[in-house]
Amino acid sequence: MDSPLLEVWHAASGSPFLPTVGKGSQFFVAFLLLLIGFTLTGAFILNRSIVNLPLLGIPASLAFAFGVVYMFCAVGVYV
Repeated sequence: MDSPLLEVWHAASGSPFLPTVGKGSQFFVAFLLLLIGFTLTGAFILNRSIVNLPLLGIPASLAFAFGVVYMFCAVGVYV
């Protein structure tokens, strides 16, 4: 009696994982996201208001977060 997990394992062995962002372009994507994060943070710091929080602050923090993860992956620190 085979387990369902073993069947899934064997079925998945025929189709390798292909990431959305390839290994060769992770550094560029990370650098771009970090640059966007720095730019949006600078614009938010220069003009702080409650209106700019969802327009600049939240996208800046998201760009930083994803940029740091992509930079970790680009330089070989896997999370």
